[in-house]
Amino acid sequence: MKILVGMSGGVDSSVVAAMLKSQGHEVIGATMSIWNKDTKFSGDIHADSCFSPHEEQDIDTAKQICHSLGIPYYVLDCSKRYQQMVLDNFKSEYKAGRTPNPCVMCNSFIKFSALPDEAKAQGIEFDKFATGHYAQIIYNEQNKRYTIKRGVDNTKDQSYFLYRLLQEQLSRVIMPLGELTKKQVRELAVKYKLAVSDKPDSQDFYSGDINDILQNEPQIGNFVTQDGKILGQHTGIWNYTVGQRRGMGISAERPLYVLGFNKDKNEVIVGFEEECERNGLIADNLCWSAIKGIEAPIECEAKIRSSQQPVAVKVTPINREQIQVDFFAKQKAIAPGQSVVLYKDDIILGGGIIKNSL
Repeated sequence: MKILVGMSGGVDSSVVAAMLKSQGHEVIGATMSIWNKDTKFSGDIHADSCFSPHEEQDIDTAKQICHSLGIPYYVLDCSKRYQQMVLDNFKSEYKAGRTPNPCVMCNSFIKFSALPDEAKAQGIEFDKFATGHYAQIIYNEQNKRYTIKRGVDNTKDQSYFLYRLLQEQLSRVIMPLGELTKKQVRELAVKYKLAVSDKPDSQDFYSGDINDILQNEPQIGNFVTQDGKILGQHTGIWNYTVGQRRGMGISAERPLYVLGFNKDKNEVIVGFEEECERNGLIADNLCWSAIKGIEAPIECEAKIRSSQQPVAVKVTPINREQIQVDFFAKQKAIAPGQSVVLYKDDIILGGGIIKNSL
């Protein structure tokens, strides 16, 4: 089988390429180029991230890995679509007082769409597209639908970021690391004599100041309590996210947290930790995976951030575009713009973008 492997220059995708070649497949390596060289980077020059000025170093590493494995390698320019689908969304969401998740958008529109599409446009033939994600792809013979299942390594599971992949995308993808732990992957990297066996994992989407991307002029506004008391001033609501505790410079009897925003008044609403708790949320922009949707309330589990374990919820359809998610136990820091992902037996039912908390 001809398999195109998305190569990042890291240990995970390198192990995938080596594994697949050892299994007898015809493997092709490819890296997506997304860095905009006009971005004014003000972060830690030593930090690693997905959108990074270090992209050329990652490309060189991936190229060397492919050379050592004896497989062809390509660099595919996805920067324009990345700008349109990820960075422009990132800007508009922050300006609207929401907290976007660029990794979710990148997976949906770039890694699993633009990259393989660009490969085909350049005449690269392949049967499947493989990545180094810690998640599993499941096919249900009864309802003829593909979906994502959590990776066996709970500390590395990346299913949350993949919930928006469509049926057509899932049908052509394989994720060989879904049934492995990170420890096992590093052991395989040593076995295959890969130079990246001890390379640290990449960190977040971006290691610099988000204002490098947003390019907003300072906009002075107030920090206020829920009853309207002014506690201080900020320079832009986009500098804060719901649940944030540090970086406000406000003196109070106890630590203050960001509760939300009043965009019309340019206010950041703050309060104490117990004020962060919410009973539920409304989500829209839905994307269903294991099922086509719901017509009646269901009980399942949900995650409102990638790092948390799924928690028990009741999900009620409001209409075809919206659902209400009620938590059996109150949750903190439910941020509009982030994703809520629904699970049943570790399998993704679907998810959506958080509109507001309840």
